[in-house]
Amino acid sequence: MIDQNGVRLDLEALGFKNVGNIYWNAATPQLYEEIVRRREGHIAHLGPVVVRTGHHMGRSPNDRFIVREPSSENKIWWGDINKEIDEARFTQIFYRLQAYFQNKDLFIQDCYAGAAPEYKIPIRVITETAWHNLFARNLFIQMKDRMEGLTHKPQYTIIAVPRFHAVPEFDGTSSEAFILLHLGKNLVLIGGTSYAGEIKKSVFTVLNYVYPQGSVLSMHCSANMGKNGDTAVFFGLSGTGKTTLSADRDRYLIGDDEHGWSKDGIFNFEGGCYAKIIRLSREAEPDIFECTRRFGTILENVGLDVYTRYLDLDDDSLTENTRAAYPIPHIPNARRDGTGGHPKNVIMLTCDAFGVMPPVAKLTSEQAVYHFLSGYTAKVAGTEVGIKEPAATFSACFGAPFMVLPPTVYADLFLQKIREHAVDCWLLNTGWVGEPYGRGERIKIAYSRALIKAILEGNLAAGEFEPYPLFGFMIPKVCEGVPAEMLDPRLCTSNRDQYEERAMKLSLDFKENFKQFEAKVPAAVREVML
Repeated sequence: MIDQNGVRLDLEALGFKNVGNIYWNAATPQLYEEIVRRREGHIAHLGPVVVRTGHHMGRSPNDRFIVREPSSENKIWWGDINKEIDEARFTQIFYRLQAYFQNKDLFIQDCYAGAAPEYKIPIRVITETAWHNLFARNLFIQMKDRMEGLTHKPQYTIIAVPRFHAVPEFDGTSSEAFILLHLGKNLVLIGGTSYAGEIKKSVFTVLNYVYPQGSVLSMHCSANMGKNGDTAVFFGLSGTGKTTLSADRDRYLIGDDEHGWSKDGIFNFEGGCYAKIIRLSREAEPDIFECTRRFGTILENVGLDVYTRYLDLDDDSLTENTRAAYPIPHIPNARRDGTGGHPKNVIMLTCDAFGVMPPVAKLTSEQAVYHFLSGYTAKVAGTEVGIKEPAATFSACFGAPFMVLPPTVYADLFLQKIREHAVDCWLLNTGWVGEPYGRGERIKIAYSRALIKAILEGNLAAGEFEPYPLFGFMIPKVCEGVPAEMLDPRLCTSNRDQYEERAMKLSLDFKENFKQFEAKVPAAVREVML
């Protein structure tokens, strides 16, 4: 048994004294035992653990705050996304949190963020529940040798305490839930919510602050690599398919969600995957499906028969946002070192609900920056409370909620890297083509996979293209495995006039959204829309 005295001293430095048992770097089987003993979850058929997150079944963006303090305040992209809280409020919550932990058990995982050795950042995740600690163990990069714990000095500490609630009137928070980032103290406090994604995304937010200041582009994307070493990056918001389309049995998976692009190439920030699994099928997504049936996987808010312990992945009675958190080695063809070379292709995924965007378009470097900053997709009924009709949504850099610095900081790095490495850039629509949501059907995943195969093998770039009105990019005339009329939405709409109206409306939405960036981008980027 490794002496935990050093950990206790570190905890006392954080103000945690007189705590109960410390479960330090507990292995997965031990955490399973504690999850069951503490009635935090159920073990399902074949071994995954099923948990419930209460009334928080997704992120709480309105409950995230950054402490305004001297070391970071002049760098932050302040506004509706990065809301400020003063240091006095943070301190009073932290003092109460220290008192809350008196005589309570703690679970601690010492791990890393950033797979590339030169950029690896040691972190510590402290939780009050065993299953949140297992989540951290799955999602971040584990120590290769438990003896590393003796010398592990965390650069950032994340403390997740779902049963500890803020008092909005007293603490200045939006609700009883809070996610507070103190970039000066390298400390994150999470309370009032059991949604484990807050732990993952808090670390991502910290990395979005740290890495770009060292000329490493932090990206909300998946990445994979071919057998000959060619790397591809897939940007996309939730529901656009970046996890699904990057999990290709003919390629090595680098990671499914968060990566850095350094002078040496691509590296994963994480050691696991956090996949949305509502209505997951064995046929369409075989590797991810098998991960839902593995020991060590955490399933959030998934349907479960309490008698047979069989799963129902189609059950959306609790939420559409059902999730699986599993270590990346659960994917058979994952790259264990989490690294790859400079990408040959960058693919930006969108789920267009208006039938306007083509299935694929080739982008110039200026167009790529425009769409990177726009981060377009569409929300449809059932994805969010109150959404009854399709709605265009824009999220800068395909991840605005996690971008701490101004978006143009990331865009400048992106432009520099795609030009330096002569990267081919593409926009791929995994939504509706020609007909809008409610009238047509979403594009078949087989067509999306055929397009990506053609991109990655170089066949699409070698083909013939034609310009696409309003948006200015080029669309291919032919792609093997995809009907020719499907490649141009104008050829597969039942009403051309209504299509033109939708196209004009969407292009105006793009232009209106982009006004916030116009003063800070080159003229060639501002003028890509016709």
